[in-house]
Amino acid sequence: MTVLYFGSYNPNYSRNGVLINGLRQNGVEVLECRDDSPGIKKFINLYRKHRQLKKKYDVMIVGFLGQQMVPFAKLISKKPIIFDSFLSLYDSNIFDRKTAKKGSLRAFYYWMLDWLSMKLADVVIFDTDQHINYASKEFGIKKSKFRRIWIGARDDVFYPMDKPFDMAQDKSGSDKFLVIFHGSFIPLQGIEYLLKAAKICEKEDISFLIVGDGQEKKKMLNLAGQLNLKNVEFAGFMSLEWIREKISQSDICLGIFTPAIRELFDEEDLMLVKVADSESLADGIISLKRDPDLMNKIAINGYNKFKDNASIRVLGEKLNNIVNEFE
Repeated sequence: MTVLYFGSYNPNYSRNGVLINGLRQNGVEVLECRDDSPGIKKFINLYRKHRQLKKKYDVMIVGFLGQQMVPFAKLISKKPIIFDSFLSLYDSNIFDRKTAKKGSLRAFYYWMLDWLSMKLADVVIFDTDQHINYASKEFGIKKSKFRRIWIGARDDVFYPMDKPFDMAQDKSGSDKFLVIFHGSFIPLQGIEYLLKAAKICEKEDISFLIVGDGQEKKKMLNLAGQLNLKNVEFAGFMSLEWIREKISQSDICLGIFTPAIRELFDEEDLMLVKVADSESLADGIISLKRDPDLMNKIAINGYNKFKDNASIRVLGEKLNNIVNEFE
């Protein structure tokens, strides 16, 4: 089976890179037809590029972000279409990012794009069952059309590394306990709770590094000033390699977890805390600092769970199985 990855997707975005490389690691021939030109020009370019490839593939995968691409793909291709929706535009923009109000024309536009793209695709992929349940109920799409593939990570970039000794100490020579978070500063990520937790952790000599940029960055910088935080450092968008080095220097990495995290992980693999609760987050961080054995155990278990379930090769195999449903 030959797969055509199609759309205006960013091949360097982790979700797309993981799945494309995962297919190739499983021996699948992957052709790419992409264009990210502005406006209608990208559709013209994609039509021309696809015309050269239309007889060379068996199944098309519309990559993330692709809600606008699925109707166009349906017009120009008669092959089965797998749509890696990954997220709902409506849910993400209206409830997570809060860029428009529910009931507005923009909200209706996002809802219609989600509905139409899922309706037209032969298979729709999300990263969790919770997303699938939401999409099926909200947009009236049969669950039989959905498949789950974990978000994964670039395990060719992120892998276990020893913590550099010289980086593990501050200028005074004392051990520096570092907590790192990497995000895009959208409301969903709850960085305000992280900052309030950092304030609680000041008495424990715990430092925080918050990496990224985005919607609420200015608001969070103002909050950090209001809290008079002395143990928090901010950095903008950085390369994956830079982030990898900082992770290797850190003791704890924070994630944006919802109840969906329990579809794969449990308390043996991660330190799970209450949602939107600064005290619970601070308690979790402090308890790990005070119990290095527990921290090491969780790190090992979590990494093994990731390798077995969400590595590039494993996720590529899962996607290949979906592709082969059309043999």
